[in-house]
Amino acid sequence: MLKNISRSLQDLLGEDYITAVCEAGSFLSGLSVAELKAIAEEKIDFYPLEFQQRQDELLEYVGKKICSGIGISTAGAPTASFAQAQRNEMSPIGGAGVIRIGEDGRTYFIGKSEHYHASLGHSFPGYRLLANAAKVGISNVTHNNTRGYISRHLERELIRVANGLRQDDRDGLEEVLKSSESHVLNRVINLETGSLAVEAALKMMLARFYRLDRTYSEPQYAGRIPVFLVMADNNGGKEANYHGTTVLTQVLRGMWPDFADTLEKTDIFRVKPVRINDAEHFADIVGRYDSGEYKIAGFFHELVLMNYGGIRLTDEFVRRTHDICSDRDIPVIVDEIQSCMWSPELFLFKEYDCHPDFVSVGKGFPGGQYPASKILTTAAMDSLNQFGALVTNGQEELASLAYLITIEFAEANREHTRTTGKYYHAAAAELAAKYSSLLDKVEGEAHMTTLYFKSAECVTKFTNRLNKECCIDISAQTYKADCPPSALTKLPLIVSRKAVDFVIGKMDETLAILQMETEK
Repeated sequence: MLKNISRSLQDLLGEDYITAVCEAGSFLSGLSVAELKAIAEEKIDFYPLEFQQRQDELLEYVGKKICSGIGISTAGAPTASFAQAQRNEMSPIGGAGVIRIGEDGRTYFIGKSEHYHASLGHSFPGYRLLANAAKVGISNVTHNNTRGYISRHLERELIRVANGLRQDDRDGLEEVLKSSESHVLNRVINLETGSLAVEAALKMMLARFYRLDRTYSEPQYAGRIPVFLVMADNNGGKEANYHGTTVLTQVLRGMWPDFADTLEKTDIFRVKPVRINDAEHFADIVGRYDSGEYKIAGFFHELVLMNYGGIRLTDEFVRRTHDICSDRDIPVIVDEIQSCMWSPELFLFKEYDCHPDFVSVGKGFPGGQYPASKILTTAAMDSLNQFGALVTNGQEELASLAYLITIEFAEANREHTRTTGKYYHAAAAELAAKYSSLLDKVEGEAHMTTLYFKSAECVTKFTNRLNKECCIDISAQTYKADCPPSALTKLPLIVSRKAVDFVIGKMDETLAILQMETEK
């Protein structure tokens, strides 16, 4: 059972700030300070028992039509590729927790957390504090030079959590913030999307080779050719990694091949893929490209490759590669846009006991309420001026408040995240053993569990039935270079044991049907 906690705006943000906000709001609105203070002091139940119980009750309706839905929808004005991918019938007209009601009036289970960002599902009660914040007059609109109190408070909270400190360890946090040692995360840049967060790290790595602008002095590695390391696909190419949609991060994953060839031929920079979980191959690549005219500029990796079969990097691989990088002054970015919040530590890198130079976070932290990503880094890598990485609206106050709400709830429910994630992964592994004629194994981590199939045809049938007949939203990955045919899931953190059993039951039912079909 998840723990319900009750918090007010004042609990999260402090009395001094709330008093100032209410006094300003009173002047602007004409309401009394007392009226506004009452709103700010209202305790909101984050996950009340009746909401939890209703979640389990709604499971029996998944796949059923419960309302008329939208009779005549709209196509919008999409590009051709977006139009081809669109599924109007599944688009939400309502939702609560793990349940979404589609435009077709049917009930869906959000088996991928609405493509990996609704960590607490739909209509999470704790987010009512966002409405209260608007009522008391907290302004969402800020700028880089006027980062609001909530965003500044959040920055400290992210550093606290990333360094494994307790909420009351103020002295420890101050020591971390003052540190100039390598691998101590104590700086935050507020950005809007994961793509921009990861690109900020790429820019800081490039700044050791090229000047950001003409006011900068010659960089440390000027004149050497920067080489970026990424995770390879099983064909030795670059399709296994995914670090965003800006041009340079797309080059890392093998897109814009003609542009990438020009960059390489003119010695601007190179990208070298390293085999998944092969530390010896990593060491060999470093030996070849971290000397002479070359210098390894950085190592980019996720911990669970959610865009390549959900493969989990092993603890040994991460430890050995990070040790090599530390010894040779190679910055490491752990890209946690996908995995953050889906660990009982809130950051999956904490479970690996590693100390990267950059960590990108987003998606799960604001719980789908706002696009709000961050890059965490160290004093040593803090090399860009303000215009090197800013976005005008990257630090909205309500987006920062959504982060704080999510953090508060997740820290109170670490044990539920840990035990439920293990329970789901173990149940999926039992399915793999039961249907060994169809499945090879399970991959991934906890809520981010992936089923590997023996054929692309089989995984397509499996996901199609779950999506269309069972209305459980998962996806098949069959289109990347030599990636095992896989079914990807990412259950919300609020999922109950009953909900896990429901999903596993529908998977079991579907696999049984597929097995009978193959035996005919």
